[in-house]
Amino acid sequence: RRRRRREQGIRGWRSFTSVPVGEVRVSIEVGGERIEVLADRGGVVDTRVPARLEPGWNRAVLQVEGSEPVEAPIWVVAPDVHFGIVSDIDDTVMVTALPRPFVAFWNTFVLDEHARSPTPGMAVLYERLVRRHPGAPVVYLSTGAWNVAPTLTRFLSRNLYPSGPILLTDWGPTHDRWFRSGREHKSDNLRRLAEEFPDVRWLLIGDDGQHDEELYAAFAAEHPERVAAIAIRELSAGEAVLAGGRT
Repeated sequence: RRRRRREQGIRGWRSFTSVPVGEVRVSIEVGGERIEVLADRGGVVDTRVPARLEPGWNRAVLQVEGSEPVEAPIWVVAPDVHFGIVSDIDDTVMVTALPRPFVAFWNTFVLDEHARSPTPGMAVLYERLVRRHPGAPVVYLSTGAWNVAPTLTRFLSRNLYPSGPILLTDWGPTHDRWFRSGREHKSDNLRRLAEEFPDVRWLLIGDDGQHDEELYAAFAAEHPERVAAIAIRELSAGEAVLAGGRT
């Protein structure tokens, strides 16, 4: 019972106190195949694994030397599925107002994860879209760090959002700047989705507090055949001020 209470009150900073193990060999077993890859310096594995899997839910087993194996769920998109959803997280499915530095620090490092508020009506909208398009993938694209992936996964599940992969970025500086470019991260992953799912048209959902309109419009101009529609949530006056002003 005490452990359950601890899990129900996880402060954001705890997500950043774990030490990532970088540049280690990771064994991946999926679809009867087993390969070894090298994690990057942040401990993240980003690779393509050749495997034959049936549409729907599958699983991969990952393991590093001296550790217990960990299962990872995989959703395989069926060949006859031609519709998918790409959704921003902050201020789209979750009210956070992240761009403002102090608010970003508070939400990321201090705030209890259960104090985060779901955006009213969004979970119902997503559920109806998925029900109307059976098998449609739902991809959550955020500028947040990989460290908060467990927190975001629990938040989405707790608030009845459809399950789907979360595309995040590394925390900390790069070789040429103090902070990573969130816009570049989103643009790169949108292009990657267009390349890896050439037969899927995406409904792009975001908000007007983090330049999602510009990013989605640029992607639509570059890949018009890959965009079904663009939906932008208009922030309230108070949310827009916290988010750094409306574009």
